[in-house]
Amino acid sequence: MPTISVFYGITIAMYWNEHGYPHFHATYGEYEAVILIDELHLASGYLPARVMALVTEWAELHREELRLNWHRCRYGQSPLNIPPLP
Repeated sequence: MPTISVFYGITIAMYWNEHGYPHFHATYGEYEAVILIDELHLASGYLPARVMALVTEWAELHREELRLNWHRCRYGQSPLNIPPLP
C-alpha cells in the first residue's frame, strides 16, 4: 500500500487495486480506518476522535490531490506524495 503522507504518527495510504467509492486509508498505531474522499466520513474501521479530527483537517486541505491520487491509482499509476499537516 503506497504511503502518500505521514504526520503526527498517522500514515495515509492508497491501494492501487481498490474499487468502490474514492477513499484512502489512515493508520494510527493499532487503529486503521477507511475514509471516503468526497464526504470525509468514516467508511469502516476506527480512529480515536482527535486523530480522526486531524485526518479530516488534512483531507479538507488536500481533497483535490486525494481525488487525483485516486484517479492515478485506478489507472495503475503511482500516487503522488501529499504534504503533511503542519
